[in-house]
Amino acid sequence: MNTLDSCPITRLERILLCTDGSEFSEGAIREAISIAKRCNSKLHVISVVEVNPELEAYAPGLVEKIEKDTRKHLEDIKERAEKEGVTCDTITHEGEEPYRYIVKETARLKADLIIMGRHGRTGINRLMMGSVTARVIGHADCNVLVVPRAAVFTCKKILIATDGSEFSEKAVHEALDIAAASKSEVVIVSVASGDSEVREAERFVREASEKADKKGIKVTTGIPVGTVYERIIDVAEKEKVDLIVVGSHGRTGLKRLLMGSVAERVIGHASCTVLVVK
Repeated sequence: MNTLDSCPITRLERILLCTDGSEFSEGAIREAISIAKRCNSKLHVISVVEVNPELEAYAPGLVEKIEKDTRKHLEDIKERAEKEGVTCDTITHEGEEPYRYIVKETARLKADLIIMGRHGRTGINRLMMGSVTARVIGHADCNVLVVPRAAVFTCKKILIATDGSEFSEKAVHEALDIAAASKSEVVIVSVASGDSEVREAERFVREASEKADKKGIKVTTGIPVGTVYERIIDVAEKEKVDLIVVGSHGRTGLKRLLMGSVAERVIGHASCTVLVVK
């Protein structure tokens, strides 16, 4: 039986939570504290005040207020975490391109997982995902858990999307480890762009299913045909999954912001949490 009291992810000593103080960060904050408590992980919380020389020159008072509000926001998170028995420290930076500071702190801390919201203060971009989130996923070395504001990381039912690539193989391995630890069921899909790809997609699903069977995990499979990210989202909604696990890149090897377009679009449209495996 799946339980929220158990730790679903192994090797999770250090978690880096990214927040900008916007409403979009609340889901990530809530779930980061919950996961850190369940996994006995140390929680590091980072917020980057995005400023540039022009803003500092013409509105120093505004910059000072933003910095003050940021410190207060981080202290509030630390207090929430410590009430749950979670060891927590806070990190602040200011400058342009916040993702660079987040990636640098990830390496310095040797973080095992980054947790962040889907968008930030700048609002929603064309793919419904903030550019900071996209760039962190693209450049960080560790896995990234993206949490929409209302999503809950329960791992009762996990969707694994595979295309047979190196990165999706890693995603399959990670997802099955989580499923085994959480005693959850999995839905394994490989989307065929057209009828000519169905046989190959069937092979990818069969190989992943065999791995799940060896771990005693209950499996449902699917070989939908169509636009890859759309079919993944369709299956996730139909099956009512609460976690989608994808590789950071796919078979094409194409990189924009160093992240595959399928992963980017799945994150942008999913209502549940998405784990991007590096």
